[in-house]
Amino acid sequence: MPSPAGDHDPGDVNALIDDFGLHIGRAMGWPPMAGRTAGVLMLSETPMTMAELQRALDASKGSMSETTRLLMVSGTVRRFKEPGSRQYVYEWRDDAWTGCLQHQLEQTTELLTLAENARARGAGLPSRQRGRIREMHEYYTFMVRRLEALLGEYEASRDG
Repeated sequence: MPSPAGDHDPGDVNALIDDFGLHIGRAMGWPPMAGRTAGVLMLSETPMTMAELQRALDASKGSMSETTRLLMVSGTVRRFKEPGSRQYVYEWRDDAWTGCLQHQLEQTTELLTLAENARARGAGLPSRQRGRIREMHEYYTFMVRRLEALLGEYEASRDG
């Protein structure tokens, strides 16, 4: 099984992985297992199979399947088959933070679409409810613009 962090003291790596589980998991709204899996994959020198992830995290196949799906959807992990292999491997994306920001932009854009639909369909609602929907629309319009700008700035900083 590939070592998650090369030549580092395993005690330090395990503590770091636990920190990922606690802090990244909580900040992203993920379960701790997703944060720990993110830590293992971020620190791994090579892609890992599902079985390797299960062993590294002492997790069931079902738990790992759900966790890796969540990390792929979030834009931080990719799944692929290595040439000549029939099984998938998982790795931390080199552009994971861009992927994470793109995912946030996609989610926020989806909520802006909801706000636009609610505005169109809520024209007959009382003033207070229309005001709430208008605020929702203004908020998500603002957030989409800012996230688009932030993504552009981040990508430019990486290219420079």
